Amino acid sequence: MASQENHFLKQITDLHDQISKLESLYPSKEVDAVFGQLTALCLRTDLDIDVTKMSQEVQDMRYNLIKLRSEAVVCLEQHFSTMWGSLEDNPLNHINNFPTYTNYLNLSKIEFGLLTQYTAHVPTKIAFVGSGPMPLSTIILAKYHLPNTTFHNIDIDPQANALASRLVSRDPDLSHRIIFHTTDLFNMTTEMLGGYDVVFLAALVGTDKEAKVKAIEHLEMHMAPGALLMLRSAHGLRAFIFQIIDPCDLKGFEVLKIYHPVTNEFGNSVIVARKLGRQTTTETNNGVRGGEI
Repeated sequence: MASQENHFLKQITDLHDQISKLESLYPSKEVDAVFGQLTALCLRTDLDIDVTKMSQEVQDMRYNLIKLRSEAVVCLEQHFSTMWGSLEDNPLNHINNFPTYTNYLNLSKIEFGLLTQYTAHVPTKIAFVGSGPMPLSTIILAKYHLPNTTFHNIDIDPQANALASRLVSRDPDLSHRIIFHTTDLFNMTTEMLGGYDVVFLAALVGTDKEAKVKAIEHLEMHMAPGALLMLRSAHGLRAFIFQIIDPCDLKGFEVLKIYHPVTNEFGNSVIVARKLGRQTTTETNNGVRGGEI
């Protein structure tokens, strides 16, 4: 076990050094290759290593890798969103060419399956906080799983929302069901957040633990009692590319389910939590149930 951990640490340290020396995080052969290696290493399922027990030096490197990878993901999304948004046909005809599109398909299928287990009715209004310039999660959920639901994409970056809105603007259905709001989460009040049946918190919102917890605390203050919070977390080696959310971080919520992927079909763990404040009844046999998870 010690030799496995030492070998992993050498590999991850080497990759961290390479990424730290990159002149730019925008897509290129060099950037794609090194982040591809990082993802493949962290999605391995044959290593049983407790990341939380590693030294503070390793934790600092982990936090920096999360930050660097998050910046690279934004650059990747900006690149493809700009390119497809400038085309004459419907940009959504091309999103299946996004490098991690299949991962988003798999993740959205799992999230929809979990969502149906803990909702008594089909959500009519869903918020996605931190939707970014390439809002694949809401596009896939709206297109393939929730055809009558309105999605409100919330992002602090006006450029990200401009790019994202251009992607859906020529789609006859989604242009009416995906709405964009440019605002800071911390400026959103109960009047705004309290109207959503479900709130998704993107993995890239709060790339350090303190910022992530602050975002959760704000949502707890302003979400409607009984509403669901869907979060993306990490488990095992995947904590080198995604921030870990612990159940203790979800004060004011009832944690209903923590789903850890057992293959490399996607990287995130998924947490489903319900805002406390009133008694709710969970229906698991309802009209929107998909396949069993």
